[in-house]
Amino acid sequence: MSNYEARLAEMGISLPDAPAPAANYVPFVVVGDTVYVSGQISSDETGLIIGKVGDDMSTEDGAAAARRCAISLLAQVKAACGGDLDRLVRVIKLTGFVNSTADYTDQPKVVNGASDFLVEALGEAGRHSRSAVSAASLPLGVAVEIEGIFQIA
Repeated sequence: MSNYEARLAEMGISLPDAPAPAANYVPFVVVGDTVYVSGQISSDETGLIIGKVGDDMSTEDGAAAARRCAISLLAQVKAACGGDLDRLVRVIKLTGFVNSTADYTDQPKVVNGASDFLVEALGEAGRHSRSAVSAASLPLGVAVEIEGIFQIA
């Protein structure tokens, strides 16, 4: 078990198999020491996490959905690293999309669910730059979608 996966286990998290793409794209692309991970939509063991923040979903529930996106991002990075998550050097950037109402303005608090998780799980390597934006809707009605850029060894 990798050092990162041991830390995740301490947190009660085991990475799922990397989710397969839902359309004509690849889940990640590796260029040199950089991994570009396609947007990961909010889902858990029971299925998709659907909702619109500011309407039928709270900020806290949105942050929990964003955390699930971050778990999927790490699963993709692990796959990109041939199963060795310890090849991860750092998280470079996240771009978070929040399915929210037109007047909702706390998108950063929602995406904090992913950012806080990555720092808790990875320490300094989890600190990253970030964007958090609103979307009128997201694929399949999910609450959150997050893409990421990661450095690997």
